[in-house]
Amino acid sequence: MSRSPAPPSAASPAGIRIATGGTVLGGPAGQQVLGPLDLTLTERRIGIIGRNGSGKTTLLRLIAGLVAPVSGQVSIDGIDPARDRRAAVARIGILFQNPDHQILFPTVDEELAFGLHQLGHSKPAAAKAVQALLQAEGRADWAGRSTQALSQGQRQYLCLMAVLLMQPATILLDEPFAALDLPMRLRLARRLAALPQRLITISHDPEGLHSCDRLIWLEAGAVAADGPPAAVLPAFLAEMQRLGALEGDDPAAPVLPC
Repeated sequence: MSRSPAPPSAASPAGIRIATGGTVLGGPAGQQVLGPLDLTLTERRIGIIGRNGSGKTTLLRLIAGLVAPVSGQVSIDGIDPARDRRAAVARIGILFQNPDHQILFPTVDEELAFGLHQLGHSKPAAAKAVQALLQAEGRADWAGRSTQALSQGQRQYLCLMAVLLMQPATILLDEPFAALDLPMRLRLARRLAALPQRLITISHDPEGLHSCDRLIWLEAGAVAADGPPAAVLPAFLAEMQRLGALEGDDPAAPVLPC
């Protein structure tokens, strides 16, 4: 059975280093979404806040290696995720806001096994790991089920399980609760809180970010504030209240993709 090297532990000290020029979407003639960034991310729980179009999702995609900066580099434990995809998927996972943008296969088993195949696991080994995870998560009845037969919240949970099977040291979460009802939101929140991995979470809900170790506020593709929630959240909320009090649209609001 062929296996890739085991991923680093969640407590890996190297962390994530971002030292980049701008990030442009849409090719050379595209629009710059992120400006230059200089960040080192080592904390266990990191939150990212900002208005729509501030560059939050693009930042996660940059960290995951799904987009590349114009200049500079991103490294995860010394690995460039845009250049070495196989090494990157063993170190970092991403959970998108909409599971339908993430699920590729018609059945639960195929979806869960896909990441393990990317890591070099044989089909029998991957199938065994999938069944063990479904049992451990109390989802044994999902075996063989169509992914389209699952509810929105169940599909989101399926995507999380697929990430967890790959045992990355860091998981990126893009508004993971946005489309979920309250019971599923609470179940997913409990599951995420218990994870040993580093979590980097985009959220529009400031109340859910007080427990973060670090909070990064993006505004128009740049870091507006970076520090503990007690320092960043009051400034962010004050600015959102100021903008909310304006009559009509804010003329300074960025018109950018997420």
